[in-house]
Amino acid sequence: MSKILIRGAKVLGGEPQDVLIDGETVEAVGTGLSAEGAEVVEAGGKVLLPGLVDLHTHLREPGREDSETVLTGTRAAASGGYTTVFAMANTFPVADTAGVVEQVWRLGKESGYCDVRPIGAVTVGLEGAKLAELGAMHESAAGVTVFSDDGKCVHDAVIMRRALEYVKAFDGVVAQHAQEPRLTEGAQMNEGVVSAELGLGGWPAVAEESVIARDVLLAEHVGSRVHICHLSTAGSVEIVRWAKSRGIQVTAEVTPHHLLLTDELVRSYNPVYKVNPPLRTERDVHALREALADGTIDIVATDHAPHPHEDKDCEWAAAAMGMVGLETALSVVQETMVDTGLLDWAGVADRMSVKPAQIGQAAGQGRPVSAGEPANLTLVDTEYRGRVDPAGFASRSRNTPYEGRELPGRVTHTWLRGKATLVDGKLT
Repeated sequence: MSKILIRGAKVLGGEPQDVLIDGETVEAVGTGLSAEGAEVVEAGGKVLLPGLVDLHTHLREPGREDSETVLTGTRAAASGGYTTVFAMANTFPVADTAGVVEQVWRLGKESGYCDVRPIGAVTVGLEGAKLAELGAMHESAAGVTVFSDDGKCVHDAVIMRRALEYVKAFDGVVAQHAQEPRLTEGAQMNEGVVSAELGLGGWPAVAEESVIARDVLLAEHVGSRVHICHLSTAGSVEIVRWAKSRGIQVTAEVTPHHLLLTDELVRSYNPVYKVNPPLRTERDVHALREALADGTIDIVATDHAPHPHEDKDCEWAAAAMGMVGLETALSVVQETMVDTGLLDWAGVADRMSVKPAQIGQAAGQGRPVSAGEPANLTLVDTEYRGRVDPAGFASRSRNTPYEGRELPGRVTHTWLRGKATLVDGKLT
C-alpha cells in the first residue's frame, strides 16, 4: 500500500492528530483525515516524532563483523526509532579513503533499514600523524561531511588546525574525541573518590576539558566548525557554554548513559560499565542534563559501541570499552529528560533528530512532521514501562548497562520515507 493513515497520534507530544502518508511523503496532518484504501495505524495517543538521527554509531563493518554489521546495526537503529545513523570510521580497514566510506555507504543502501552516512577518519589509520583523504571522501558517492578519529583523540594541535582548515572549504565538521592521551595512560575509570577507593587508574576530567578548550580556540582562529563527541563533565559544559557565548562554531553531544549512570556503578567491577569516556559523578550527570535542556549541549548521540561477549565477559582491566545504545536511547532520554520535566517531546525531537541532521547535513532527515515533508517518522508508546532484555535486541552484541532495569517508553513503529521498518515493535 502506498498510503498509510496514522490516526490519533500526538505529534511532538501535542494534541492527537491524524497523519496521512502517501508514498515517501507526508500528505496531510490534521483531524478527521481519511483516505480510501489506506493502511490504518491506530496510534491511540502515542507520540509521533521525526525519525531519530544518531551522529555517533559504531557499525564495526568492515573488519569486526563479530560485533556488528551494517545490517544488524541498522536493524537495531530502526528498532530504536532511528532513520539515519552516522557510522564512525574506526573500522578495519579504517574508513580513511573514498573506497572504504563508499563501501559502508553501499552496505547501508542494501540494508534498507535506515540511511547510513559514513564518517571519515581525520588522519590516516587513526594514527594522528597525517591527514586522511578528506576531500576525496567528501567528493565520493558517500558525500562525507563529518570527520572523526573517534576512539582516539586528534591530539596534535597542528594536525587538528589543518583538518579544521580543510573541511571549512565544504562546510564540513571535525568531531573530536576529547582525550589528552598522556593524562589518561593506564586509566580505567573516572578519576575521583571511587577510583581511589577501588585502586583503579583514574581518568581525570581535565583530560577531556583541556582538549575541548584547545579545539574551540582553534575553531575560532580558523573560522571552522568543531563538534565535541560524548561530552561528559561539568567542566566541559562550561567551556562549551563560554565558546558559544563568543560565537565560536562549536556543537556538542551527550550520550544517554552519561545522562543516567555514574561511576558508583564501577564498584561492581562489572565490565559492562566500562566505557570511553568513563561514567562520571552525580554532579556531572546533573550538569549534563541541564546543559542539554538549555541547549549548551546540542544533541543526544548514542555512541553505540557493540562488543562480542568475550570482550566484556572478563576481568575489568582486560575488558573492551563501550556500550550498545541504539535500542534504549529514547527510553533513557524519556526517563532523564522528559519524565523529570527538563524537556518536552518537541525538545526531544530537536535534540535527537533536527539538530543532529543539521550538524551532519543529512538532507531529508530531521524535518517537521507536516505536509510535503519526507515521511521519516517514529511512533513511541510513552506510557509503556518494561525491563530491558538484551536477548531481544536486534544488535549482534548484548553489552548493555541496562539489563534488567525498568525503563519507560517503547518505539512501536518506524517509517523510512514512508516504508515501515518497524511495526508493532517488530522489524519488517
